[in-house]
Amino acid sequence: MNTPMPAIFFGHGNPLNALVRNEWTEGWAAVGSTLPRPKAVLCVSAHWYLPGTCVTAMSAPRTIHDFGGFPRELYEVKYPAPGDPELARRVGELLAPVGVGLDMRWGLDHGAWSVLRHVFPEADVPVVQLSIDETQAPDFHYETAKRLAPLRDEGVLVLGSGNVVHNLHAYAWGRHPVEPFDWAVRFDERVRALAAANDDAPLVAYESMGRDALMSVPTPEHYLPLLYVLALRRAGDEISFPVEGFDGGSISMLAVRVG
Repeated sequence: MNTPMPAIFFGHGNPLNALVRNEWTEGWAAVGSTLPRPKAVLCVSAHWYLPGTCVTAMSAPRTIHDFGGFPRELYEVKYPAPGDPELARRVGELLAPVGVGLDMRWGLDHGAWSVLRHVFPEADVPVVQLSIDETQAPDFHYETAKRLAPLRDEGVLVLGSGNVVHNLHAYAWGRHPVEPFDWAVRFDERVRALAAANDDAPLVAYESMGRDALMSVPTPEHYLPLLYVLALRRAGDEISFPVEGFDGGSISMLAVRVG
C-alpha cells in the first residue's frame, strides 16, 4: 500500500513573500524538498471566497494578481503550472451531493502561487483550486473536506493557504519588525495545541473561543483553509509545524502539516 500524501496548511502572509527569501519562504522551500512528489495539488486559498463551490477545470490556469499597490515586479510574476481537468471532475464526484461548478475563468490567485513558487519552483506539478463557499459555516467546510480524503491515496497534495491569525486592521505596515500582539500569540498557541491534541471541535467552532479568536479571525476566509487540512487527518498521522512566526504583529505565518 502506498503511503498517503500529507496535507499542509501554509500561512501565506504578504504577497511579496512570492519574491523574497526569508525564514518563511525558506521554510516553504524546505517543505517542498522533503515532500513525496505529488501527482497534483488541490489548493484551497483564502482568496477564492465566493457564494458557491467551484473548482478550476482549465488545462492552463492563468496567474491572477489579485491585489493592489505593490511593486511592478510582483505583477510580472507568472506561475505557469498546468491545470488538471480530470482532478477537477474527481473533486466534484467526491464532494457530492454538494454541487461543484467546473470553473474555466479563475486560475491561480496569490494565495496559491505565492507559496507554490517556493514549494514547487519549477511549476511542473498540476494545480487545481477549490473555492470556499462564503455562505456556509465552518462545520460545513470541515465536514465537506472529509470527503476529499481519498485524494491522499491518489497522490494529490491538499494544500490550504491562509493565515491562522489575520487581522489587517492591527497590522504594522512599516518595514521595521514589531512584536506580535498578545492576543495573536495566545490564539496561535491555542490552535497549535488543539491541533497537536487532535481536538478539532474547538477549532471548527473557533468563534466560541473568546476575544482572542475574534481579534485573530475577524473574517473567516483566511482561517477556513486550515479546516480543510485538519479534516483529512487519519489515525496515526503526525502533526507538525514546519513554519512559524508573525509578520506585522497580527499575521501568523504558522504552517500545519498532517502526515
